[in-house]
Amino acid sequence: MNDRTSDRLTIGDPPGENGRRPFVLGLGGTVREGSSSERVLRFALRCAEQEGAHTGILSAAELDIPMYAPGRSERDLRAHRLVRAVAAADGIIIASPGYHGGISGLIKNALDYIEDLRENPRPYLDGRAVGCVVCASGPQAAATTLVSLRSVVHALRGWPTPLGVAINSAETSIDDPDNDRHPHADLRVLARQVVDFAASRPGIPLRRPQRDRAAEG
Repeated sequence: MNDRTSDRLTIGDPPGENGRRPFVLGLGGTVREGSSSERVLRFALRCAEQEGAHTGILSAAELDIPMYAPGRSERDLRAHRLVRAVAAADGIIIASPGYHGGISGLIKNALDYIEDLRENPRPYLDGRAVGCVVCASGPQAAATTLVSLRSVVHALRGWPTPLGVAINSAETSIDDPDNDRHPHADLRVLARQVVDFAASRPGIPLRRPQRDRAAEG
């Protein structure tokens, strides 16, 4: 799997002749370099770009922020950046590892900071499609973590896409798209659902780039 998604986050997209492209934000990964969850997140974001979206990513390094505390108003630069990016997003893709049947503390802590958007015109994740992806070593861990992640998204008023992707990293090939167990087809569907929902909002017409779909594999 090609991991050349840029780490540069540009929030939003300048208006064009017919409006602007939807902005899809990716959140996820682990502090381990080259983690499977970050690689599948980058792949899903490239799929979203192929569907006509503008994308950005906040991976584990950017999400390694102080523990969220409800009574504490101080925010470091990374926390401010996270909240600003979520507020600007038209759709979100979240990729978490499965740790003991649940999402990682790093991802949960980042999602807790969305509480800062409670007074926003679009509070929390309201009106946003959210694609949920989980990588875990074993089918049970992957499935239970996916349910947990989708429940958190619901609690934040987001719209989990009809398809969530649970990846058993013990058996699934992350790097070989020719392998029958590669999750690329599911990730493409998830990305398309996020973009289509985001593009349904007024003022965001969907303009998919011309490409040879048969060449996508």
